[in-house]
Parts: sequence; structure tokens; C-alpha cells
Amino acid sequence: MVHTMRTPQKAGVTKAVVASVIGTIIEWFDYALYGAAAGLIINHIFFPELSETAGVLAAFATFAIGFIMRPLGGVLISHFGDRFGRKPALIFSISLMGLGTVTIGLLPGYAQIGILAPILLVLMRMVQGFGAGAEYAGAVTLVYEYSPVRLRGFFTALLQSSTVVGIMFASLAFLGVSQLSETDIISWGWRIPFLSSAVLFVIALYIRRQLDETPEYLEVMKKAEQDKKEHKLPLKMLITRYPRQLIYGFLAVTGHNANVYILSAFSLSYMTNTLGIAKSQALTALLIAALCGVISAPIMGWLADKFGAAKVYILSAIFTALFAWPLFILLDTKSMEWITLGMSIGFIVGFGGMAGPQGLLLAKIFPTEYRFSGISVARELNSMLIAGPTPLICALLVQYADGSSHYVSGYLAVCCLITVFAVIKLASYANTSYETSAEAGQRQIV
Repeated sequence: MVHTMRTPQKAGVTKAVVASVIGTIIEWFDYALYGAAAGLIINHIFFPELSETAGVLAAFATFAIGFIMRPLGGVLISHFGDRFGRKPALIFSISLMGLGTVTIGLLPGYAQIGILAPILLVLMRMVQGFGAGAEYAGAVTLVYEYSPVRLRGFFTALLQSSTVVGIMFASLAFLGVSQLSETDIISWGWRIPFLSSAVLFVIALYIRRQLDETPEYLEVMKKAEQDKKEHKLPLKMLITRYPRQLIYGFLAVTGHNANVYILSAFSLSYMTNTLGIAKSQALTALLIAALCGVISAPIMGWLADKFGAAKVYILSAIFTALFAWPLFILLDTKSMEWITLGMSIGFIVGFGGMAGPQGLLLAKIFPTEYRFSGISVARELNSMLIAGPTPLICALLVQYADGSSHYVSGYLAVCCLITVFAVIKLASYANTSYETSAEAGQRQIV
């Protein structure tokens, strides 16, 4: 039964933003937390029978399972988010993520229950990935539909800043744990970051349970009920009626994902293994640059509100394509000042300029009744096919080029040009026919 739509109030917007930001922080806290654990600890606890190398590979394989499950979770949970409401879908998403993360912190190791330990670990990673697959799309949809029309770019950009905050929290958590002795870390210390995330989950779940359904969604569902429209499968409708938006939305995220994973993942390997820079120095440069990205994304989102998401997105993608070679020239100096400058520019313009307007751009191209599913499918498929493989692709390109980064720069430039092409195409689909009556005439086309 659809209730009467209410005009969104400031308190409702604040609640929606806080609920979404906390969920996004948790999503990326989990991602970075398990990524760090996979490289440092998981092999000793769950795969002790394997050699050191094989154990690390097995641990990273469990990490990859989360990426594989994300599109499936995104499609299924977003389906219910479009059919039955944003609120229940987001509650379900955060509950799955919480269950997976906290349970990992409680799992006995191989020494206690044998082969059952890694099996349970894989199952919990599947639960984590399944829930996380709908988190960003649901958060963007919720914030977009709750926010004032003139500030949607700014508010949705806060979610992208939250991804970096989540990664930073995970780094700080493991930094604290690393102060323990190796025996204590393996015995019980590694569990602390996983279990401590329960506090964030409880807060996020409480806030989400207090949310009202978005007024825009209620308006669309009420109209469909009055017109006696049949509720069709969102994914089927996206494929049959909005295939271009889906395809170009998928392609539009390519440059962003390539840039982010080159800056945050591959660059560390390149600096430490290829250039011989100390890990602490590489991490410091990345931390400073990431902080610049946290600040930049909302500013770029605000600019998207003023000048249009497509303009900001395209200009940032073009800059990132051109900066792909200077970036590695600066890294190759092995000077911390120049490295930090290069990484910071990459985060300010590349990350901020594409991440900031992304929520607004993707939310604008899909109608309300299929928005959750559209964003989820476009983003999560790209995450699986582009984001996940990018560090490996770049490592292979450097190996092929005998240590040179030229092919990596070319790869990033091509990904950004694909984004430029896709966003140009998407701009024509961001029209006012998708707006509700409350929005019509209030918003410039992206």
C-alpha cells in the first residue's frame, strides 16, 4: 500500500545522507580490511597447510570472490529496491554486509576445525560481496531522490568521498593491530578490526530503520497504482527499453575505475617493487593524495550542480587521459615531493572529477522505477570487469615493457577516452521526462 507522499524536509535529507555515508564507509572499510588481511594474515590462519606463496594466492582468491558476487547481489537486491522500496533493500544490504564481516571475525581457524574453516570463510566472503553489490547504487538512489534538486551532485558526491574514508579507516585499524606481537596478531589481534565494525553496522542499521521511503519513489509507485500499471521486472525493462543507457552507463565508469585502482592499488606495487621506494613512503604519499580526493569529490559534485555533470565528468576524463604520462614521470623521479604531487593531482582531478559527478550522472539517466537497478548493473559489472583486473593488467604491462610504465599510461588513457565517448552519449538521455512532477523544470540537463 502506498502512503501519501511528503515533501522532503531538511531532517529527512540529513538522515538519508548520514545513513548512506555510513553504509558506504562500511562497504569500503570491509573491502580494504579484508584486502589487507588477505595479504598479511588470512593465509596463516585459514590456509596453513599450503606454502607461503600458495597460501597468499588462496587468500587473495577469497578476496576476489567478493568482487564476483557483487554484480549478482547488485542485480537481485536492486530488483527488490525498485519493486518494493529503497528502505527495505538498503536494510537488507547492510545486514548482509554486517553478518559477513562480523562472522569472519568470529570464525575458528584451520587449526580448530580443519577444512571447514576456509569453507566458512569463502561463504562469508560471498555474503559480504552479495550485500555490498547493492550498497552504492542504493545509497546514491536514496540520496539523489531525497536531496534538493539543486544540490544532488554535491550530496551524491559525499558518497564517493566516503569510499576513501572507509579505506583510510581500514588502514588505521590495521596500523593499530600491527603494534601487537606477531603471535598476538595471529592468535586474536586480527579479529579486532572485523569485530569493531559491528558498531558501525548497528548505527547504520538503526538510522536506516528510521528512514521514510523517498518521496519521489512513492509518487511514481502511487501513479503506477492509480494507472493500474503492471510492475515489470526492472532488469528486463532495462535491457529491453533502456539498453543504451545501461551500456553507456557501464562504459562511463571505465575511466574512473581504471584511474582509482591504478592510484590506490597498482601505484603501491609499482613504487615499492619496480622503483624500490620504501613502503612507508609510498603509503604516506597515497594517504596525502587520498585526503585530497576526499575534499575534491564534493567540490566537483557541487560544480556538477552548477555546470552539469557531463561537462565536469568529460573534462576530468580528458585531463586524466593526458596526465597519464606525466603521472608516471613524476613517480619515476623517486622524489617524495614529486610523487605526492603527482598522486594528489590524480586524486583531485581524476578521482574527484569523475567520482564527484558520477552519482548525479548515473541517477539522472534512469527513470525512478528502474534507477536502483540501472545504477547497480552499470557500476558492478564494470567493477568486476575493469576495476578488479586493472592492477593485474598494469603489472603485466610493466613486465612486458621491461619495467617501463608507458603501456600503463596508454591503458589509462584508453579507458578515459572510452569514458568520454560514453558520457557524451549519455548526456542526450538525461532528459526531464524521467523527472517527477515535483522536479520538472527545476533542474538543468546534465
